[in-house]
Amino acid sequence: MSAAGLCVWMLAMVVPMIPDIAVGQTREVHPGELSLEVSVEERSATPYTREMVLLTIRGTYRRYITREKLLQPELEGFNWSQLGPDTWREERVEGRAVKVFIRRMAVYPERPGTLTIGAFRHQLTLTDEGDDWFAHEIASEPITIEVDPAPEGSDWWFPVRQLQVSDQWSNAPDQLTPGEGVLRVIRIEALGATPEMIPPMPELTSPTGMIFAHPEKRLIQLTPEGPKTIAFWRWTIRPGNDVSAVVEPLSFDYFDTTTRQSRTVEINAQRVAYGARVPGSGDDPADTGQAAPRPDPAEAVLPGVPALGAALAVFAAALMLGLRGRAWSGLPRLSDRVPALHPQRRALRRAARAGRVGEMRRALVALSRSGPGADRYRARLAELDRAIYSDAAPAGDLARFAR
Repeated sequence: MSAAGLCVWMLAMVVPMIPDIAVGQTREVHPGELSLEVSVEERSATPYTREMVLLTIRGTYRRYITREKLLQPELEGFNWSQLGPDTWREERVEGRAVKVFIRRMAVYPERPGTLTIGAFRHQLTLTDEGDDWFAHEIASEPITIEVDPAPEGSDWWFPVRQLQVSDQWSNAPDQLTPGEGVLRVIRIEALGATPEMIPPMPELTSPTGMIFAHPEKRLIQLTPEGPKTIAFWRWTIRPGNDVSAVVEPLSFDYFDTTTRQSRTVEINAQRVAYGARVPGSGDDPADTGQAAPRPDPAEAVLPGVPALGAALAVFAAALMLGLRGRAWSGLPRLSDRVPALHPQRRALRRAARAGRVGEMRRALVALSRSGPGADRYRARLAELDRAIYSDAAPAGDLARFAR
């Protein structure tokens, strides 16, 4: 290609672009160069009050922008949350590169009826043909949203797009060691709900258990699909007697905005127990109402002298082990009258001197079961438990407390 032909080809490529370049740098803003619109997420049904409605604010710009600031309306009648920072990206519209601005918001109508979302205004700083800056503002069109009143019949109106609930325990609740407590945490993850929309923490009850509630925690995460609130309900639980306790079930209602149905979350009752088998636990055949299967009959054989001697030795060893640490009984019981001779009282004073609260509690549990002064020991045990499991201060000096 000759030099003249090359020049003609370059002019043919550049000349069509000159009007756009000239227009892009003028102080006059032409229609279609800057636009701002607000759109509402398509829905299959009219939203209820306090139900999440997603908004997208989208700006399309064919001019160079030096500075910008988006001003939102008052949003009267709505609670709202911005879903993360604004984003800018490049797109091609009708074959031309444009700058695109996007902001995502979640709004929650606070009353039924026809609600209006006013105009968003985008304050822009543009450049003219002399590369000087000048201010220019564009605005979106107002939009209206129809809102229905919340259905009646629910103690707490809780609309949510997606809900996940988990029941977690710090350790196996039915395999506790004597005197041990267990931490229960119910975790609620609600998409499309803000923290104040989560139902209040319920009261956990048990007819025979000791329950200590902890302050609940609520966190929020911002996602493109809406706010996600995570709530934690926490309790410390232990049996109120020496065997086991049953924690009553929990339940709460919510409204699934995806299926448009009311649903109920039910958390079953739970047995909290020490490791020993107890009646009513389901581990014993008698708990099922059925007789235990009988073994096949076998021919009876009388033990010989060696077997009888071994059986007596085992019985004597078991008897000695069973009596270890127990007070001997008589009329009158000398160990009850002389504290220094009572093994559990000695254990209580020894644990107090060493500062071991757990051993003190085990000794008090043994003393409170029966015998003289059992009621007084149970009262002292409750006093010690309140100091251990609540936020109150410890029950004074341990040695003084033991005396």
